[in-house]
Amino acid sequence: MAEGQKTNQPVVPQASQALEQFKQQVASELGITNYSGYLGDVPSRLNGAVGGNMVRRMIALAEQNLAQGGTIGRTTTR
Repeated sequence: MAEGQKTNQPVVPQASQALEQFKQQVASELGITNYSGYLGDVPSRLNGAVGGNMVRRMIALAEQNLAQGGTIGRTTTR
């Protein structure tokens, strides 16, 4: 998708920078360098690998939080 067509928005806008750093970290660990800006020349398989690994880590963190008696989800109401 072109840069102007992005529709995904973080649930917590203040987390945007942390999510970007997380994405860069995962990409780096997968051996993908310079993973920012225009990604149209990056195969979808690599983009999917980065996203998939991010989701796996977030799920593991949520499971760990639950196992320690924590909660998952929003703590405030709208």
